[in-house]
Amino acid sequence: MSFDTDTLVFDNAGLIPAIAQDCESGEVLMMAWMNAEAVGRTLETGRVTYWSRSRSSFWVKGESSGHVQELVDFRVDCDRDCLLLQVRQTGPACHTNRRSCFFTALRAGEEVELMAPMG
Repeated sequence: MSFDTDTLVFDNAGLIPAIAQDCESGEVLMMAWMNAEAVGRTLETGRVTYWSRSRSSFWVKGESSGHVQELVDFRVDCDRDCLLLQVRQTGPACHTNRRSCFFTALRAGEEVELMAPMG
């Protein structure tokens, strides 16, 4: 059975949220958006491809930075409106040069940075 992107539930802009998770540690790395073609490209190449809303173009993770996401497992949630991409991450996932985009926590009403930029 082959995967049909028509079974996914995209928003009014034709996008679906995709959460990238480290395949070994389980750490949540980032969230970005995909359209049907980005999903297809990701499944075809094994290199995670997102849709950049700000640039209105495809964005192959790591194409310019070298911080590649290699797809290990592709999962669809129960409502088919969100994706979980288990990836092998090379370097930082966040554009701030941190391992994860989720580096800010709220502790006792204050924001606390949990990790510094890499390298």
